[in-house]
Amino acid sequence: MALPFVLELRLVIVRSTVQGVSARALEQFAARAQRAARLRGEVDVLVTSSAELRRLNRRFRGKDAATDVLSFPSSNGTAGDLAISAQIAARNALRLGHTAADELKILILHGLLHLAGYDHETDGGAMAREEARLRRALGLPVALIERTGKRRRS
Repeated sequence: MALPFVLELRLVIVRSTVQGVSARALEQFAARAQRAARLRGEVDVLVTSSAELRRLNRRFRGKDAATDVLSFPSSNGTAGDLAISAQIAARNALRLGHTAADELKILILHGLLHLAGYDHETDGGAMAREEARLRRALGLPVALIERTGKRRRS
């Protein structure tokens, strides 16, 4: 019996630790979120420093600033990769009154939706609606697009 699609979260690498967050818990969530988003292919997630996100943002997007999450779609059969700033996630969690673990999950979900082809800057709200639906289904606090009230680029 063939599966409808191949789902394979390959790896969550935590280079910058966040108190109360384990790579294993993030792997389990990311696999669940990937299934919920119906995203096919392998995904790697890197949780790292803001300095590293700034370097990646400068190199791949021409923006010399740290950001919370970057998505790197792939054309080689994998879904792609995500990079997340541990520092920005922890700071946002504190500011928004939820856990750092929840903030990392929100960022993973947001990045997975980008890998699935959504783009909140151009899709007329489709990504925001899907992110809100999945956030509720996955038991997460307010989603990234909802809380900013504006379009942002990841």
